[in-house]
Amino acid sequence: MYDKRINDLEIQLFQKEFKLNSLLEITTAINANSGVDRLREIYSFILKEQLGFSRFILFTRQDENQWDLLIKKGVRGKLLDIDVQQELARFREITFIASSSSEVLRTFDIVVPVFHKEMPLAYLLLKVNTPIDFYQEDTHNNLGFIQTLTNIIVVAIENKLMAKQRVIQERIKKELEVASEMQKLLFPSDLPSNKQMDISAKYIPRHEVGGDYYDFIPLGNNEFIMCIGDVSGKGIGAAMLMANFQATLRTLFIYQRYDLEFLVTELNEKVMESAKGEKFITFFIAHFNAETRLLKYVNAGHNHPILTTGKEVTMLKEGTIGLGMLDELPFINIGEVTLKPNTTLISYTDGVVELENREETQFGLERLIKTVHSFYPLSMEDMNNLIFSKLDEWRGELPLVDDTAVFACRFF
Repeated sequence: MYDKRINDLEIQLFQKEFKLNSLLEITTAINANSGVDRLREIYSFILKEQLGFSRFILFTRQDENQWDLLIKKGVRGKLLDIDVQQELARFREITFIASSSSEVLRTFDIVVPVFHKEMPLAYLLLKVNTPIDFYQEDTHNNLGFIQTLTNIIVVAIENKLMAKQRVIQERIKKELEVASEMQKLLFPSDLPSNKQMDISAKYIPRHEVGGDYYDFIPLGNNEFIMCIGDVSGKGIGAAMLMANFQATLRTLFIYQRYDLEFLVTELNEKVMESAKGEKFITFFIAHFNAETRLLKYVNAGHNHPILTTGKEVTMLKEGTIGLGMLDELPFINIGEVTLKPNTTLISYTDGVVELENREETQFGLERLIKTVHSFYPLSMEDMNNLIFSKLDEWRGELPLVDDTAVFACRFF
């Protein structure tokens, strides 16, 4: 009897030492910032080699309805195709599976759930090697330790994955900041305000980078190009397409190709080549001769710019379809207007007129025209600031849902 007590005590001491060593190995690996693969390797070794479970699977929670298979040993095929929410959510405590209607659960003997504040974090399914193992006291005694060990490993791996995700997000943020700074270089930094004209532009992208674009290109002392565009879709892809578009436009002007029909045809081909029909660009381009006061323009599917003297309003509609919609433009109409003194041209992207308030009512074209007429004597810079102030009032605390740009020109 005495020898048996000594033997039992030695076994208990051995088990405690084993558990402490296992926990020490895990925590040392965590503190050493070991990778997820290393933590899985240690955990699997403890279960398989030291505790003798040759078959087990561990599911971890990713979000409310998604579970990922983190670890599997001795399992393949359909056994992995488990609806965790349906099959395992009912288990709140360590459970021995005596019988089950689930084909999957019948292949295992034990379910070890891991919870944190009533929230399930993981489910471990274990298969004992032989029926005898199932009834051994060691198996029962070790389950609490296994649950604790699983909790530690799951939280550690989740923290590492979250840290990795934060690093990825931080890198993306830095890349977007660089892309944003590069995109700013695409916009003209010096817009004229002189005896001939007063020009100002303002642009707020929804995200760090966007797909709106405006430009002002002097062709000589008395001739100027003004344009604005908007890419379907947002983000990096839209910004890259627009950067490519601007480079093409500027290259065409280097070769002194000022004919609007030629320009629009070439730009359409370039957008088709770059976007492969997956995106298109709405675009307005105008050529102004300050001596003759003749404004020629093409509106390629863009929001109709407003041409006004403060009372009379002309919407610049003539043109064609959006660029990149078809391989060949079905028609190109050139609009022509002779400008009276003190005429204002307001071009804008759809983020202006389609901006909604809490009642889901759009700001609309009429409000934009009314704002321009009500404050017509203002400089173009002040006018743009006022328009954006009105837009902020309209949306209140709601976020911008689109890139927003206004390009305003007054011809004296």
